[in-house]
Amino acid sequence: MDKDFTIRIAQPSDALEIKDLFQDTVLNINKRDYSKAEVEDWASCGNDLSHIKGMIKTHYFIVAANQQSQIVGFASITLQGYLHSMFVHKDFQGKGIATILLNEIERYATATGLIRVTSEVSLTARPFFEKRGYIVEEEQKRKANMLSLTNFWMAKKLIK
Repeated sequence: MDKDFTIRIAQPSDALEIKDLFQDTVLNINKRDYSKAEVEDWASCGNDLSHIKGMIKTHYFIVAANQQSQIVGFASITLQGYLHSMFVHKDFQGKGIATILLNEIERYATATGLIRVTSEVSLTARPFFEKRGYIVEEEQKRKANMLSLTNFWMAKKLIK
């Protein structure tokens, strides 16, 4: 399975493909747990390509690409250990891509001396993160663009 996908550092030229993957995933996958209005509001947060390019420059930002070089997932973590984003293309769910991405994020975090990873996790992603040892520290309402959506502040202690 690992041979089907490669992990690489995101480039500014990936921003449009990352934007489309993010918006498509939120609109199609997260609609299981959020209303139409909520997913539309959340997806609109990806409209600003300069924001995505900025994160590519300032975060450890990785993409998973298939053999056709299509980006099928991405994840980013700050230098402080905040997992800002992790999304898998709607057509590639359940293929282990999120696990590959999170393994690499946690490997990077450990290698840079971080002892904890935190994230704001959606209702949809919460079971995946719980299986990976993340603990809910707080349920919260967070503003996406205009609307406040329920998510969870989760954390995991890393083993050195």
